[in-house]
Amino acid sequence: MFRLAPIALLALIPAVMTATAPSLLTWADLTARPQPRPDATIAYGDDDMQKVDVWLPAGKGPLPTPLPTVLMVHGGCWTTSIADRSLMNWIADDLRKDGIAVWNIDYRGVDRPGGGYPGTFLDTAAAADSLIAHAKRFHLDTGHIVAVGHSAGGHLALWLAARPKLPKGSPLRTATPLPIAHVISLGGLPDLEATAASPDNGCGTDVVRQLVGPPDTRPDVYADTSIPRLLPIGVPQDLVNGREDRIIPIRLGTGYEAKARQAGDNARLHLVPATGHVELVTPDTRAWAETRRLIRAALQR
Repeated sequence: MFRLAPIALLALIPAVMTATAPSLLTWADLTARPQPRPDATIAYGDDDMQKVDVWLPAGKGPLPTPLPTVLMVHGGCWTTSIADRSLMNWIADDLRKDGIAVWNIDYRGVDRPGGGYPGTFLDTAAAADSLIAHAKRFHLDTGHIVAVGHSAGGHLALWLAARPKLPKGSPLRTATPLPIAHVISLGGLPDLEATAASPDNGCGTDVVRQLVGPPDTRPDVYADTSIPRLLPIGVPQDLVNGREDRIIPIRLGTGYEAKARQAGDNARLHLVPATGHVELVTPDTRAWAETRRLIRAALQR
């Protein structure tokens, strides 16, 4: 169940609005809604967080073709006590109603035994790769996966797409990673070095050190963890950010877009007005309508 730690909750509550500022959604506005449930849950490990929820469009009889599939990655500052996969239930259900299957993954955060480096990354990879093993059972299309990640999950979704570029010798490398055809990052934090240098981001800076490990553990803690170090990743990327997002500063989106484009990647930033951080994962918002349009377009390529 989605939850917010007390300290994190204070960090994520929108500031007092001025007379001219838009009224932004809070987490309570989202979580107060009736929560839809997935069609199935599978385990890819023994930990309670090593789970994937499967969302399947309703239908009768045999399906003529595999279902278009979105791989979804939740945020929460890479910290299990802040959020888990259920934060994405509302938009997963919205995609399910629109005929799209969702593979909504979870992973051990930096605050869990085995989380951090390399566990959080290995969990994310194993959860994604487990889609291949279960594709036939759920009739999922593995030939054109669109990865959608929110906040810290935006970083992890991009990292999944970048796995073929991981340095040789990295413990995060796998022989046959699930191919990702397109990534949509919603208020993401792809540049870990920039995040660690930005104390005004809603996750703080210490969590990055927890995620990548102390600098004395290996020569370069960002070489296989931060997306700019792996550019170009050769996958189209849409970055959707709220113009009024008080949790993820806009410069973290514009800065990454510039680096990705300079490296030769097809990266596009979509700034949504009158939008904060919560709107990005809330159905019936302008931000989610734009994201759903991008998902549809990506699946049809």
